[in-house]
Amino acid sequence: MSSLKIGIIGGSGLDDPKLLESFEEKDVDTQWGKPSSPITIGKLNGVDVCILARHGKDHSITPTGVNYRANIQALKDLGCTHILATTACGSLRKEIDRGHLVILDQFIDFTRHRKISFYDKFPGGAANAKHTPMSTPFAESLREALIQTCEELDITHHKKGCMVTIEGPRFSTVAESHMFRSWGADVINMSIAPEAILANEAGIPYAAIAMSTDYDCWKTDEKPVTWEEILDIFGQNVENVKKLLINTIPKIKG
Repeated sequence: MSSLKIGIIGGSGLDDPKLLESFEEKDVDTQWGKPSSPITIGKLNGVDVCILARHGKDHSITPTGVNYRANIQALKDLGCTHILATTACGSLRKEIDRGHLVILDQFIDFTRHRKISFYDKFPGGAANAKHTPMSTPFAESLREALIQTCEELDITHHKKGCMVTIEGPRFSTVAESHMFRSWGADVINMSIAPEAILANEAGIPYAAIAMSTDYDCWKTDEKPVTWEEILDIFGQNVENVKKLLINTIPKIKG
């Protein structure tokens, strides 16, 4: 019997029990505290999955307030072998239009107030120091499976993209938006970098699907982003994300 178990982080439209062949809700606690939500555990296309709502099932937790360490630890404690994350994002490139999906390959962490490591101390000094390699933070095998599925389903997507994660909950200034573009960032959000860092520290292959909902505020012929616009575009395109997850999971190898 395969030990494959997929953690899904996101929640918006993805915690519908109808997606699962059977399910239960499980309250979890970890050494870092409680995760953002109870974990929905069930099977999807015969594969065990654990679904976690990043901002809580009622979206009450701010990006800075998310306990990322507890979220990743909870999925690890439940035996998750891989993690697929979903997120809305702002586009910093003209060619990444609203509704397009981006299969991320890099990030820039511009957060300043998050707990982004499991290692607060190095007991025993340098001999026990933990410095996790992060040159390729998104698992290539998962990225390839997502890209292949996008192509099979004819979903408009970009095969790579660099995500800059900002603190939030405010949106960028125009100056910041242009700065992030000059750094080489392609999309922007408030959550992915801490998750990717911690998943790598935990040794869990991690990949993220980013859906472009807006153009942040760098584009002079567009109105600056609003939360209402994000919700509207995400709602229009969330079915593509669900189809992508449902059809990618059977391709993942243990």
